[in-house]
Amino acid sequence: MAASRSNSTNVLKDAAAAYKVDTDAITAKVRQEFSAKEKAKKAAQPAAKATKKAA
Repeated sequence: MAASRSNSTNVLKDAAAAYKVDTDAITAKVRQEFSAKEKAKKAAQPAAKATKKAA
């Protein structure tokens, strides 16, 4: 039944609902991880620029 659908997003959402996967919790966790990586990247950039100027 799912193979006949053309929209893969809907297939995945239906499968997650069928297996009772908490997609909202997964989404929140992924967003937290990406924001933490962005903050770390922004914090590392000024330090890298200061090192290049000193050299």
